[in-house]
Amino acid sequence: MQLIRRFRIPALFCSLAVLVCELISRPYANMGICDDGPYVLIAQKLAATGHIFYNGNTTPFLGWQVYLGAAFIKIFGFSFTSVRMSTLLVAATTAWLLQRTLVLAGINERNATVGTLALALSPLYLMLSATYMTDIFGLFAIVICLYGCLRALQAPTDRATVGWLCFAVATNALFGSARQIAWLGVLVMAPSTLWLFRSRRRVFVAGAAVTFAGALFVLGCMLWFLHQPYNVHEPLIPSTFPVRGALWRISSDLLDIPFLLLPMVTLFLPELGKARPRLIAVLLLLYLLVAVHPRHPPHQVFLLEPTIGDWLTVYGLFPPFSNGGAPLFLHLGTQIMLTVASFGGLLGIVASLLSPRRSRGALGPPSAISWRQIGLLVVPFAIAYTLLLLPRAATVGIPYYAAADRYLLGLLVVALPCLVRYYQDQIRSRLPDASIFLVAIMAIYGVAATHNMWALYRARVVMAAELRADGIPDTSVDNGWEYNFNVELQHAGHLNDERIVIPAHAYVPTPPPAGKCLMWGYGETPHIHPLYGVSFDPNACYGPAPFTPVHYSRWLASSPGTLYVVRYTPVSTH
Repeated sequence: MQLIRRFRIPALFCSLAVLVCELISRPYANMGICDDGPYVLIAQKLAATGHIFYNGNTTPFLGWQVYLGAAFIKIFGFSFTSVRMSTLLVAATTAWLLQRTLVLAGINERNATVGTLALALSPLYLMLSATYMTDIFGLFAIVICLYGCLRALQAPTDRATVGWLCFAVATNALFGSARQIAWLGVLVMAPSTLWLFRSRRRVFVAGAAVTFAGALFVLGCMLWFLHQPYNVHEPLIPSTFPVRGALWRISSDLLDIPFLLLPMVTLFLPELGKARPRLIAVLLLLYLLVAVHPRHPPHQVFLLEPTIGDWLTVYGLFPPFSNGGAPLFLHLGTQIMLTVASFGGLLGIVASLLSPRRSRGALGPPSAISWRQIGLLVVPFAIAYTLLLLPRAATVGIPYYAAADRYLLGLLVVALPCLVRYYQDQIRSRLPDASIFLVAIMAIYGVAATHNMWALYRARVVMAAELRADGIPDTSVDNGWEYNFNVELQHAGHLNDERIVIPAHAYVPTPPPAGKCLMWGYGETPHIHPLYGVSFDPNACYGPAPFTPVHYSRWLASSPGTLYVVRYTPVSTH
């Protein structure tokens, strides 16, 4: 036991589990994934020149993330994979830190380990951990701030308390530079912690000075960012803000949280049997008001998991193409089962909270951190975080800017300690063995989805190479917007994004390609004039082109996937 405490074996196990799952899934491909392709090129240029040059698709600040990526380039040489391994390092470190944070939140070692794995081995976490997206970097900044604040609350002396407050502010200010929303640690979580020390004058004054310095650092970074050429400006509040639509969208998006924490949420299903039938009926009616709504897409009459359908989709991968639908990974029966488990567990949580028969005393020994302290740490942060998601939800009518399940990571990491601590205090002091089984099931799902996504991207790289070998340049092929972005950046210094403010008139309006074929992101890639496109459907657009299809592996699926080349112009009859 002493050895376990000294070397933090459970936390190390969480880190190792993330690394092993990622290695099994073989996450490598020589192309951009979602938005990370341009970020990789920024890191490459930083390694070569020592300066950050944005390239027209950078709403995140990036900050320390590109310096870490540049360091990996210096050590291992440039490749998409070498840069992305910096994210994997941060993901493994975040898993270690999250386990220790849950322990500080009054959760025992076993429960903290299971709770950490429920998030760190989830499909969303595993898929993002092998990319160069900013989400894992931002999540690390939030977790380390929460860890520092909890250490400050439990520090034995004023000097130690101030030291941990300084740690929380400084690390969040630095690591939050990857993704601006993570700076809510400095701007909200640290002041909330400071409020708890308002009766200790020395701590409060010193902590206020440090927090103010952190806020000034954030302000300075934002002012610098606003004046950089070829970055993308996004207003805090859109010029048109459909309030009703935004509120509906954010409510349906938040319903994805039970699915993203499925191994923990499902444990509350038995609580439904202990609640009053009238209460269950009311809760079910409220859920149905959101789940059955005319604003859903035409093909989705009833809201099923995954509700957002961005990274976690029925196809088991991030949607890559405009033409042709990917083969299904989650069939209707599986979706229904996941939906029942997710929302049944959510109703169980609400029913348990509203149930009058339960004593509010903890089942285990008293904790060093109270529920009031946890609430003041995470509730203001969660409110501020959700409010910052509303502008994204307001633009749901524009597919490119629609809300994403990865935006929920910040809420997951503050919901997790509350969920596990509540179960430990009010239901059972030890998470049941079924929770380990559920974590394993979601980990298998996560490994398979991650493998399938990367196998698809490798197939796209192979397809592009075959077309080039036949004399077809990349600029004549629509290989999905992520691949197209990197092709464009080989011919231009920046993407043609209409949101670029500096330099003025950098954006040049680009008409859509003629014909019936769709092409996502055509306005940002004016150098691409597609004669051919890559598709899951050989009969999309103007039918098949005379090129060999490429197959790719699909784990937990009945058949491999296949990519085809289709024509973007009609076949001449002359």
